[in-house]
Amino acid sequence: MTKTAAIIGGGVIGGGWAARFLLNGWDVRVSDPDPEAERKIAAVLDNARRSYPGLSDAALPAEGTLTFCDSIEDAVEGVDWVQESVPERLQIKLDVYGRIQAVTGGDVIIGSSTSGFKPSELAEGAAHPGAIMVCHPFNPVYLLPLVELVPSEAAGADLIGRAKEVLTGLGMYPLHIRKEIDAHVADRFLEAVWREALWLVRDGVATTEEIDNAIRYGFGIRWAQMGLFETYRVAGGEAGMRHFMAQFGPALKWPWTRLMDVPEFTDELVDLIADQSDAQSGHHSIRDLERIRDNNLVAMMRALKAQDQGAGALLNAHEEQLRAGTVLAARAEDIEDAAQPVVTIHRAVPLDWTDYNGHMNEARYLDAFGMATDRFMELIGCDAAYIEAGGSYFTAETHIRHIDEVHAGAVITVRTRVLAGGGKKMHLWHEMSEGERLLATGEHFLLHVDLATRRSAPAGPAVDAALRRFADAQAGLPLPEGAGASIRSPG
Repeated sequence: MTKTAAIIGGGVIGGGWAARFLLNGWDVRVSDPDPEAERKIAAVLDNARRSYPGLSDAALPAEGTLTFCDSIEDAVEGVDWVQESVPERLQIKLDVYGRIQAVTGGDVIIGSSTSGFKPSELAEGAAHPGAIMVCHPFNPVYLLPLVELVPSEAAGADLIGRAKEVLTGLGMYPLHIRKEIDAHVADRFLEAVWREALWLVRDGVATTEEIDNAIRYGFGIRWAQMGLFETYRVAGGEAGMRHFMAQFGPALKWPWTRLMDVPEFTDELVDLIADQSDAQSGHHSIRDLERIRDNNLVAMMRALKAQDQGAGALLNAHEEQLRAGTVLAARAEDIEDAAQPVVTIHRAVPLDWTDYNGHMNEARYLDAFGMATDRFMELIGCDAAYIEAGGSYFTAETHIRHIDEVHAGAVITVRTRVLAGGGKKMHLWHEMSEGERLLATGEHFLLHVDLATRRSAPAGPAVDAALRRFADAQAGLPLPEGAGASIRSPG
């Protein structure tokens, strides 16, 4: 059954929440008095549809339905979750919560995107205070997984558990902050860095671009995959964190930073920073900068995914959730009709698979067909354990036909057929499609190899039997167009 989320406030953050819910299969209702809300959310969704699906190697569920409502009451009627992202003025938020809970009661969680207010402030005077909790995300919400979850003392374990379950189901990491504090956790770090950066610009030590370069070429990359404390533990060498703190702890007493000493926001300081920022990035539109940001985030997070570290580990865990109950079979014995081609790939095309023409690079077709071959090998039992025991298949010949182009975000499916198989040989035929549109075909001929001798040898009995099952069942299918073909000159 499809779940429904209400987004109250459709600005940058509310739009990001709408995209995160929609692309994870939730229906979404939006309430925002801004007459431009539909246009603004449409722009956020365009970027999200382009970038978010490509984070994962598993296909997302079918996108939910987006509805714009005339009132808060219409938006929250019968929903499973409410996410509030209205302006950071406490009385506005309190008024909104009163209207929401007059409809939802205390059974529906209201997550607030607030970056500063504490849950006790948000729940003041509420009919159901435990259902109101801070769920503070980071921009872009549809890509960055962190959400600071700060419940009030009135929230029971069941409500907190439900909130974690929903957020985790969206592929996010709910950081449960058990003691409320102004600005929560992450923004307190950002504020400290921001204050110091303002002084460095004001005092002429560095420009806005130079400060950004210090972050993106240095510690920002380390923080992206290790965080703060683990980075410093490594900096301590073999002696670890204790050595690091002993060596650098005294520096905390030195006047290196100005932390709570904030420069006055004079017109001159604002103009100085704004002018430097314009010189640094003014040649890009905001939409261009968003796409550059999204490209880089996807590339970095996918790199971390390959190492199962940081945000990449979260992506891998979410991917397992996405694969459950999809068209992909877990084992060959789960496939009842062996006479039909087997779905071996079902996923979105990520941004880093596209080239300068905006469509999938030729090498990625081979990459996708190679993944399909690997998946089929796993299905018939030629998995990591089998390979560790000394047997595997090596590709001897490949033929790919590029039939149509495909762009980032498109959901592709590869269906694999066995043209022949048994003994030492495996002859596979892959067809890649987007819906009913055929994109490419791949023909792979493989030989089974004894890894100890590096020579061809018959496959193990269980693998051979599983392969022959598909080969025999599919032998009656007509030969695919293009199978066994060689490249011919046109005309």
